[in-house]
Amino acid sequence: MAFIFEFRKAMAKLSATIITFNEEKKIGRCLQSLKGVVDEIVVVDSLSTDKTKEICISYQVLFIENPFPGYIEQKNFALSKATHTHVLSLDADEYLSEELANSILKEKERNFPSDGYTMNRYNFYCGKWVRHGTYYPDRKLRLLNTQKGKWGGQNPHDKIIMQEGARLQQLKGDLCHYTYQSIEEHNKQTDRFSTIAAKALFDKGKTGSYIKLLLNPAWAFLKGYIIKLGFLDGFAGYMIARFTAIQSFLKYAKLIRLHNESKQSHK
Repeated sequence: MAFIFEFRKAMAKLSATIITFNEEKKIGRCLQSLKGVVDEIVVVDSLSTDKTKEICISYQVLFIENPFPGYIEQKNFALSKATHTHVLSLDADEYLSEELANSILKEKERNFPSDGYTMNRYNFYCGKWVRHGTYYPDRKLRLLNTQKGKWGGQNPHDKIIMQEGARLQQLKGDLCHYTYQSIEEHNKQTDRFSTIAAKALFDKGKTGSYIKLLLNPAWAFLKGYIIKLGFLDGFAGYMIARFTAIQSFLKYAKLIRLHNESKQSHK
């Protein structure tokens, strides 16, 4: 009698990593969407003072407290704490749509044949889901084989960078993202992000110019509002394009100021 044995490769395991700071209003929704999709959740927290820790622990995550060194540095630290090779990296104000969760599960069953996976991010801005401009499809690479990539880019605009030749695949479904709840919140974050970006450029030895100060913001607005059809989202589309332009202007203005202050200090 002949016996036929069918050998199947064990299904891949998947970790999720999230960095947090005072995210008690959003983190629960993010963690809930990961149930049944990932095998491990690693949360790296920048010493929150609200109930973020209690909420995370109730979901039985691996909760690690680490003073904030920068977005790229903190996200790579989180990757280093993940047990599994394949990692889904989210922000606390993001969550998986049902379709995206199912897409990830299908790839998991196939043992993740690609090295990295991109997905469209669907942004909720000031009470409205935005479908145009720079906010949609807002494609992000968030699921990766950590032997083939890591977080890089330039703070605060971090991104996953894969090794040359890595195979990428687009997933169906949206990564839902709750952005700014008010114009005031967006304004405050624009000022903060422009400061971080200017400092990052300064530390890399980059110099600003008045040409970039004038032209880059104009191009940012034109691209987001006209070319990418942001005007179809009405007032929300206008404000998103406007703040994108303002952030570009402030970044170069602050970079020029940093260089002027540096010159003055060396006199």
